[in-house]
Amino acid sequence: MLHGFGTTLSRIISELASLMSSRARRGLPALLPVLALLSQYKLRLVGASIALLFTAGATLSLGWGLQVLIDQGFGGESSDGLKSAILLLIMIAAAMAVGTFVRFYLVSWLGERISADIRKQVFENIVRLHPGFFETNRSGEIMSRLTTDTTLLQTIIGSSFSMALRSSLTTTGALVMMFITNLKLSLIIAVGVPLVLLPILVFGRRVRKLSNQSQESIASVGSYVGEVIQHIRVVQSYTREKFESQAFDREVERAFEIARRRIWQRSLLICGAILLLFVGMSGMLWEGGQDVINGSMTGGELGAFVFYAIMVGSGIATISEVWGDLQRAAGASERLVELINTHSLIDDSASVATTPITEQPELEMKRVSFYYPSRPQLPALEDFTLRIEAGKSLALVGPSGAGKSTVFELLQRFYDPQQGQVLLDGQDIRGMGLKALREHIALVPQQPALFTGDVCYNIRYGKLDATDEDVEAAARAAHADAFIMALPDGYGSHLGEQGVRLSGGQRQRIALARAILNDPHILLLDEATSALDTESEYQVQLALQELMKNRTTVIIAHRLSTILHADNIAVLDEGRLIATGTHKQLLTECDLYARLASLQFRETTFSDTADTTEARVV
Repeated sequence: MLHGFGTTLSRIISELASLMSSRARRGLPALLPVLALLSQYKLRLVGASIALLFTAGATLSLGWGLQVLIDQGFGGESSDGLKSAILLLIMIAAAMAVGTFVRFYLVSWLGERISADIRKQVFENIVRLHPGFFETNRSGEIMSRLTTDTTLLQTIIGSSFSMALRSSLTTTGALVMMFITNLKLSLIIAVGVPLVLLPILVFGRRVRKLSNQSQESIASVGSYVGEVIQHIRVVQSYTREKFESQAFDREVERAFEIARRRIWQRSLLICGAILLLFVGMSGMLWEGGQDVINGSMTGGELGAFVFYAIMVGSGIATISEVWGDLQRAAGASERLVELINTHSLIDDSASVATTPITEQPELEMKRVSFYYPSRPQLPALEDFTLRIEAGKSLALVGPSGAGKSTVFELLQRFYDPQQGQVLLDGQDIRGMGLKALREHIALVPQQPALFTGDVCYNIRYGKLDATDEDVEAAARAAHADAFIMALPDGYGSHLGEQGVRLSGGQRQRIALARAILNDPHILLLDEATSALDTESEYQVQLALQELMKNRTTVIIAHRLSTILHADNIAVLDEGRLIATGTHKQLLTECDLYARLASLQFRETTFSDTADTTEARVV
């Protein structure tokens, strides 16, 4: 009979293990790349493991101490025996306290350290990814992975994972001690163990799926908030506060509903595990109580056995509770590892240019065809050929969507063309390292990008080792020194998020000062004076004229008055080069350019206005 029962129990355990393994392969192995990082901290990992084993052993020895207390302390009818038993328990408790202190500190340290390492790895990879990646991935979701997911992993590694290991050790050790103490009662408990594992297997996968959904919903909420705050002036100017609040309410309620379902599944898991466990323990207590009454076992043995059974029960209850956390961590790990393993579409295997770049480099685009990854059916440039002479300036003109910004994207190698070549001094830029290429280029964008920091930090971003004198000289050249000195702390004044404390024109002059400080060989100007008033535009144009001397310069312009001084003008339309020439040549030779000019100037005064403007900027 006992043999048959053992065979049946073995088969149940085998089937459960197989089921657990098949499901675990799809879940918990996602944690392996994260846990592999622990190998960098072998000494602390070994120390934590020793402390964990020591604490588990001390905890298991409490059962023996309890047996001594009951049989020799209470049952021995001797104060000395009671004293010895109590001293034994105190020694065991002291050992547990010391072991727990060492384990908790080392494991918590490892959790924080791994979380920091993952954050660094993710961010290090993100800042090198091609811009196309950010066209299809929301910034809020990326931020959620970088913050919320890594915090979750820190909690799991520093707490839940340690609890799971400790509970596994103590549960295994308690089971062994149970079988040593009383075989019959142990078999009763052993029947309940596979039954307790059932809810873990049934609900574990559901918890993991809902955990992933919960993390994604949190990311969605964060992304939504970030977008509204970034555009708060637009929201308020259109009085859409109530509309946005209602939309945010829907996002939050959706996240709450997913979290509620996850909590419900975890609650069922814990409830089922505890209920099944204590049903088995009740049967064990009935049988054990009968044995004590009959005299076949002592009260101390029963007390020790009950203690080990409680340890098994609490260990399995802890594992069932932590299992949900581990499933959540597996989902977070998948999301983080996905970011770490995402590769940029721009190959940066080359380290330097094959030959040195001249101080006045020549740029050329040869029969380039390019499609953005998010718009693979719509050509941004098609069979496009353009030459930018060394040390000269070229202006790009055309209607919106003509391909002007795409030219800038390809020149900086944010994308590679599907066909054709982009050449720098005759070298294909794909054969150069990104740093070797981009350190020769400075960009002044139409919408200047400023960082949360002070004025000096934002200007020095163009050259990190620049002195304060260099920063101030660049600001003066950009005609920014006057308004900077009027700020409360001058060059030490903080600008707020994205430079929100400055006007549009002031932000643009800070960006221009950054480019001047960079002292590039190639200058890219994307409507660099579009946000300036007339007087500031005139002053900055003078600064640009000085900066552009003997530099290869490419200018994107919508206002033709700002590019009359350019050495050459290229007219683009629908991703193709229509014509090139000077301003006067294009007025007579290119219908599109003439039409654009007529829209900006009254035909009767166009020539006079152009001549006056040209005289001002030359």
